This record gives sequence, structure tokens and C-alpha cells, in this order.
Amino acid sequence: MLETRNLSSGYGAITVLWGVNLTFREGALTAIVGPNGAGKTTLLRTLTGLLPYTGDILMGGKPLKGKTWDLAAQGLVMVPEGRLVFRDMSVEENLCLGAYPERCRADLAANLERMYAFFPRLKERRHQLAGSLSGGEAQMVAMGRGLMAKPRILLIDEPSLGLAPVIVNEVFDIIRKLKADGTTIVLIEQNTRIALQVADDLHLMRSGKVILSEKAAGIDLNRLHDLYFAREGAKEGTTQGTREGTAP
Repeated sequence: MLETRNLSSGYGAITVLWGVNLTFREGALTAIVGPNGAGKTTLLRTLTGLLPYTGDILMGGKPLKGKTWDLAAQGLVMVPEGRLVFRDMSVEENLCLGAYPERCRADLAANLERMYAFFPRLKERRHQLAGSLSGGEAQMVAMGRGLMAKPRILLIDEPSLGLAPVIVNEVFDIIRKLKADGTTIVLIEQNTRIALQVADDLHLMRSGKVILSEKAAGIDLNRLHDLYFAREGAKEGTTQGTREGTAP
């Protein structure tokens, strides 16, 4: 459904991504893991039109074009790192902003009820200012706001960042429900253990390149950690059953 070909991107004269080739399958949850500075967030910002790039981005086999707001209208929606809710607006107002694309407006009321079914806690706080929420509740608002745009592909950046373990489990239970509903999800996550548990496909990035792409079910966690931390002997593991940027 979504594909990058020889994608390079960065900030001004600084290149962060180097010839990245990735395929995100329709209906699958694809996790991208890697240490800080690997280029994970840069990848999402490039996909959503926030950064210039060379190479190709394809959605449904066609070049993805337009500004960030155009891409949301086409169904490519991002839940940003750090939640980034509108603090002085209510929970419900934040959610309604997600339905800004014209194709979503007619179903606003029904989609709101769907979000409240997914996130019962938000229904209890629908009139509360988003700035007064806990970190976990704010993450739910950010995810609900993204889902209000009826995404074909949902990009989620570091949903566990700064959250207590019990809240992380709650957020990932919601992600599992979205996956079960058939939502195509691209998940950026530093917690490799939980990423591996929820993912169908997993890509490991380091220094702006993809060094491992495999089905999640076939990945050994210890080997993944060796590659993640570039431990001695990990180089040998990159040649076993994988080719950069393509799932076997």
C-alpha cells in the first residue's frame, strides 16, 4: 500500500535518510525500531510532506504528492511524537479537528461515538481541556484525533514515550484493536519487546539506513538487540535471511 524507493531526506545540508527502500503492506502493522538518531521520526516527517526528499514515495502504486494537509485528505495520517494536543481546547474539540478533511465531515457524529467506544475515558473527559489530561489520556486524544481523519494508513510515532508501564500496556491494547479492525499501521517504537509482540513486519534502522527487514514472528529478540546496539558479531547476522529494505 505504501512504498519508498531510494528515499533520502534530511534537514538542510544534513542528510539523515540514505536510500531507504521500504514496503508497508495493507492491513498490516509494521514496526520500525532503532536507537536515537536512526532516522525514524525523519522518515515519518518525510512521508507526511514535512521534509523535502529525493527518491519516490508511492501509495497504492501511485506517487504520493501534495502538502501535509493534502496527504491527510488522501488518507495518510500521523499521530506525532509527544502527543501535541491543543491544550486550550477541549478533548472533543481536539477530536473534531481530526475530521477536517472534507470526506470525513459528514460522518463526524458517528466517528466521535466510535472514538468514545475505543477510548471510554475520553468520553468521560469530553468537555475537559486537553492541557489538563494525564500523559496517557493525551496520547489517547492524539490517536483518536488521527483516527477521526479515517486514515487509510496511520503513522504512530513513539506512543510509549514518557508513559508509565501500565499506561503503555493500555495504549498498546488499543493499537492491537486497531490492527484487528484492519487498520494499516506504521509504528515507530523504541521498546523493541512490545514492538515485536504487536508487529506483523519489523524494520530496524540505524544511522539513516534499514539494516534488517523481516516478518516479526521470525525475529529472535537477542539477535535484534545485537543489531540494534551494533554489538560485536552483529554484522554477520545482517546476511542471514534478509535484504535491506525488503521483507523476505
